[in-house]
Amino acid sequence: MNQSFVDICVWAAPGRVNVIGEHTDYNDGFVLPIALDRRAVVTARRLAAPEPLWTVSSTWAEDRVTITADDLRPRAVAGWAAYVAGVIWALREDGTDVPGAELSIDSDVPVGAGLSSSAAIECAVLGALVDLAGADLPRQRRPRLAQRAENEYVGVPTGIMDQSASILCTAGHALFLDCRSLDAVQVPFDLAAAGLALVVIDSQTPHAHVENEYAQRRRACEAAAAALDLPALRDVTDLDAALARLPDDVVRRRVRHVVTENARVLATVDALRTGDWAQVGTLMTESHISMRDDYEITVPTVDLAVEVALTNGALGARMTGGGFGGCVLALVPASQAQAVRSAVAQAYDHAGFAAPVSFLATAGPGARRLS
Repeated sequence: MNQSFVDICVWAAPGRVNVIGEHTDYNDGFVLPIALDRRAVVTARRLAAPEPLWTVSSTWAEDRVTITADDLRPRAVAGWAAYVAGVIWALREDGTDVPGAELSIDSDVPVGAGLSSSAAIECAVLGALVDLAGADLPRQRRPRLAQRAENEYVGVPTGIMDQSASILCTAGHALFLDCRSLDAVQVPFDLAAAGLALVVIDSQTPHAHVENEYAQRRRACEAAAAALDLPALRDVTDLDAALARLPDDVVRRRVRHVVTENARVLATVDALRTGDWAQVGTLMTESHISMRDDYEITVPTVDLAVEVALTNGALGARMTGGGFGGCVLALVPASQAQAVRSAVAQAYDHAGFAAPVSFLATAGPGARRLS
């Protein structure tokens, strides 16, 4: 059933940080992200034209991109506008009659930092276009469509965590997401009540999911699951037995990360429910070590940020995002947050790295209409 459509609307969708659960989403596993207060904002205006077309502008690019019906096939549009074209394509493939529109996009989610800037754009655009179309699209179905835009149209093999976090998160909570069933549970994440802060340290080392390393990790996991006769690595119940069946040491380490990371997500949810923040910190650090040694997706800048945060009072610290750059999360007593930020900046300067950018994160709301 259709709702009454609108001629103009403004939608916002946030970036995210993943508290724990890295590279588990495409293995049908568990993740625990929070939404940031940094977001993409899309102003969408219905465009009257004989044939549907969409014009897209942004605050970070001088060019205005026009998308026509001929562009609604995978890979037809390149660059940042591909994420917009992908959403239009995914909605139309799903049966939504997306009207032509003029879209203006602004975003303060850092690009290439592992904070899901692309998902924020996709989810804000999706919300706006659904409203322009007057479509009745349940919120729970929207992450899958946004993911399809990124996977099939843009060609980036991400899991569903980013889009789920951007759409489904609620303020003051982390989103415990089962990436197989898509069951989502809101877990209280009240840092202030615990006297803590979550410092996000952008290493200023951009990453690129489209490049081979991310895809190689995913292929290795899929091959391992097939060798173990399992639907996904989520289904490993006896890690030692599974590793004994895999002849390649690199593949064994990839599997060990995914299986132990899933266990760490479950343990973190339990710790949050009992208020055991020290255990949350320990699990975060264990996650980073696993990403560094078994999944091999960290780089010197993020490893240094983790090391310095831990030596300056952090309860735990880890890289967040797909890897090969991006951001570090440090769980710290609120009174020491600035000291940790300063110590990391000094360490980067001493090492000759570009100055990091850091900020404090709180658990914010997911995508919503602003007007």
